[in-house]
Amino acid sequence: MHRVEKWHRLNKVHKGHYIHRVLFGETDVNTDLKLLLIIGGLYALSVALSNTFVNVYLWKQQSEYMTIALYNLFIVIAQPIIFILAGRWAKQVDRVIVLRLGVFFLSLFFLVVLLLGEVTSQYVILLGILLGIGFGFYWLAFNVLTFEITEPETRDIFNGFLGLLNSFAGMIGPFFAGWLITKMTETKGYTVIFAISLGLFVLAVVLSFFLKRRSAEGRFHLFSVLRWREISLNWRSILLANVAQGLREGSFPFLITIWIFVATGTEMALGTFGLVTSGVSLIFYYVAGRLISAKYRKQAILLSAIVLSLAVWIIAFELTFSRLMTYGVIISIAFPLLMVPFLSMSYDVIGKAKKAAEWRIEYIVGRELFLNGGRILSIVLFMVAVWIFDPEKALPYYIIALGNAQLLMYFFIRPVGE
Repeated sequence: MHRVEKWHRLNKVHKGHYIHRVLFGETDVNTDLKLLLIIGGLYALSVALSNTFVNVYLWKQQSEYMTIALYNLFIVIAQPIIFILAGRWAKQVDRVIVLRLGVFFLSLFFLVVLLLGEVTSQYVILLGILLGIGFGFYWLAFNVLTFEITEPETRDIFNGFLGLLNSFAGMIGPFFAGWLITKMTETKGYTVIFAISLGLFVLAVVLSFFLKRRSAEGRFHLFSVLRWREISLNWRSILLANVAQGLREGSFPFLITIWIFVATGTEMALGTFGLVTSGVSLIFYYVAGRLISAKYRKQAILLSAIVLSLAVWIIAFELTFSRLMTYGVIISIAFPLLMVPFLSMSYDVIGKAKKAAEWRIEYIVGRELFLNGGRILSIVLFMVAVWIFDPEKALPYYIIALGNAQLLMYFFIRPVGE
C-alpha cells in the first residue's frame, strides 16, 4: 500500500513538472507568479463576460455617442485619482488588501447595473466612477505585485502568458455572453452574465488569500518620481509613451464595440468578433512572450506600430462587419507584439530607476497617471468632434489621427537604454 501511495505522489510530481515545462520551459517560476496569473485570468474573464456589453446596453437605451463617451470618460477620470489613494494605502496596508478592494468595487458596479435595469443610461457618471474606482484599486495592486513577483528573466514570460489568458477570456467571454443574451430575454440574459462575473470575482478574492503578504513602509513620494527635470531620460520616455498608448486606448475599444452592434444589430456579432480576434491574439501573445528578447523589443514595437497605423484605414470610411472583423484580426496580431515588449521595457526601466525598491509603488502610480491622461485626452477629443461636427463625417478623420498614436510610442521609447 505504501508503494502505491509513493508511486501516485511521484506521478503527480512528474505531471506537474511536465505541465510547468510545457507552459514555462525551463524557467524557474514561483508559486506567487502562478497565482497572480490565475487571478489576472479570472479578472479578465469576468470583465470579458460583462463589461464588453455594458456599452451596448447603454447604446440600446439611449443611442447617443455622448452618453457612451461620458460613461467612459468618468472611468478614466476616477481611475487615476484612486491610483493615488491606493498608492498611499499600499505604503501602509498590504497590497493584496488593495487588490481585494478593487474586486469589491468591480462587483458593486455590476450589481448596480443589474439593479438599475432599464434606467441604467441615466446614471452613466455614477457607473463610470464606480468602475473607475474598481479598476484603480485592482490595477495598482496588480501592477505592483507584478513588479515585485517577476524578475527580468521571467517578465516577458509573465506578460506573454497574461496576454494569453486575456485573449482566452476575450474568446469565450463575449461569445458565451452574446449567445446567452440572444437566447434569453435581454434582462434575464444580462442578469445571468452579471451573476457569473460576480462569482468569478469572489473566486479571485479567495485565491488572493494564498498570496504572500507584501506590505511596504515609508512615505508616499509620488512627486519625487514625476519631477521632470530630476527624473531620468529613460523614465521620461516611458511616461510619454504611456500618454501615446492612452490616446488610442481611450476611445477605440468602445467605438469598435458600438460600430459592430450598429452594423449587425445583434450581440452575437460581438461574441463572434471577440472569439475570432482573441483567438488570434492568444497565439501572438504566446509567440511574443516566448520569442521577443530584450534585444529586439524596439524593432517589434516599431513594426507593430506601423501595422496598427495602417489598419485604421480599413474601417475609416466604410463600416461593415467584414471590414471590422478584418481590422480586428490585424490588430490582434500587432497588439501583442507591441505590448509585451513595451510592458517588459517599462518594468525594466522602473527596476533600474532611482530608489526603485523604495519607490516602486510611486513609479507604478506615475505610469498610470500618464496612461490615463492619454485616455482622458482621447475621449475629450472624441466628445469635441461629435459635438461640433456630424459624427459620420468627423469620426473617420478622428480614428485616422489617433490611429497613429503607437508611432508616437516608438518615437518616445527610442532613447531608452541608449
